[in-house]
Amino acid sequence: MTTSTAWPVPFVIGPHNLAIDAVTAFVVSVLLACMVNAEAQAFASTFLGDTRVGAKDRFNFNVFLHLSILGSICYLVGGFGWPRTMEIDRSKFAHPRLYTVITRLAGPVANLLLAGIATSVVSLMRSFEWDPMVFLMVIGVNVTTAIYHLVPIPPLAMGSLVCELIPEDAVRTRSLVLQIGPFLILALVLLERLTDQGIISPYVDPLIKSTFSYFSGL
Repeated sequence: MTTSTAWPVPFVIGPHNLAIDAVTAFVVSVLLACMVNAEAQAFASTFLGDTRVGAKDRFNFNVFLHLSILGSICYLVGGFGWPRTMEIDRSKFAHPRLYTVITRLAGPVANLLLAGIATSVVSLMRSFEWDPMVFLMVIGVNVTTAIYHLVPIPPLAMGSLVCELIPEDAVRTRSLVLQIGPFLILALVLLERLTDQGIISPYVDPLIKSTFSYFSGL
């Protein structure tokens, strides 16, 4: 599925779509996606009991403080990614495992909410016959981010469930999974790009396309 200006969804930067307007809209959309994902995790963590005073990594709405190097690279080569991991003090949660998963899932939920807001803007712009392509990109990137976070590999949101299923006393195993996860995701994405063989995308992209179609009306 493509938009009316032939921007693919999911949008992945490549030789065929290096137009300035497309790349600029993509970068802005990525920054918004990272910010709302991280801030939603901060809100959920605080709401569930992990309150802290003067934490500079929370509620600053400065996207550059939330960017992850590997997550940003993944956006460039795969069309999705993740923000810098939001620190959580699990000891402050009444139900540490459950609340940790809820906190991580708050990120992609916020991405879907932002896509919904962009949908409203698109509808308004269409009523005035204005070009809504930038906001269509916002929808596409946020939907892509949210759905890829269903892949159960940390630091993607559903990967937190995998970590929480590891026994509490297996600290080294949990730490190893968290360290390897980002490199594994990036390796899989690069392998897809280099070999042109679907590994994750054949299972995820159809859901992204149908969800984007639902939000955008295309």
